[in-house]
Amino acid sequence: MIKPLSYLALGDSYTIGEAVGQEVSFPYQLSALLNERGLPIAVNPEIIAKTGWTTDELYQAIQEKNVQQTFDLVTLLIGVNNQYRGYSQEVYRKEFAELLKMAIDFAGGNKERVYVLSIPDWGVTEYAKQHGRNLKTISGEIDAFNEINRQETLLRQVSYIDITPISRQDEPELTANDGLHPSGKMYGQWAGLLAQQVFGNFNR
Repeated sequence: MIKPLSYLALGDSYTIGEAVGQEVSFPYQLSALLNERGLPIAVNPEIIAKTGWTTDELYQAIQEKNVQQTFDLVTLLIGVNNQYRGYSQEVYRKEFAELLKMAIDFAGGNKERVYVLSIPDWGVTEYAKQHGRNLKTISGEIDAFNEINRQETLLRQVSYIDITPISRQDEPELTANDGLHPSGKMYGQWAGLLAQQVFGNFNR
């Protein structure tokens, strides 16, 4: 029997599937898609993520968890809460770069096994509208944070998955019942983009 590949997902609410349940979060849907395509991977990914976490909080959590093993696949999605709280973009660049280095280390130094997802744009959600947040302001700031994580990711020759356009589709079925987080359907679209890239890299 082939041993399933190990998978570590690092992030925040978008990684744990806040408001919809872990089983339809993008890491779990990614695992399911890869298994369906014949790439055996753990159906229960190792996850270090929590709703509300910023880059510094994820970094601290990783340090405290003190994970010693390496993984065959690592994903990183972090930064929306830095934007939401109005944190410095310069500090985000520094802390994101540190997290990306950690992700590469978790992959045993194999950059082809690391995947960074862009930050979704929550400005189109009902939550943003109800709380009087300006869509153009949010979107502009999300773009700025994404330009930072894109630059840092490509600098290290790591795969970058731009899921932000998907998040900007103003369609009710793509949002969870809390009016803020993605639905399982949107997570499925993210997982589809990831699966295509991951499967291609593993079958070179």
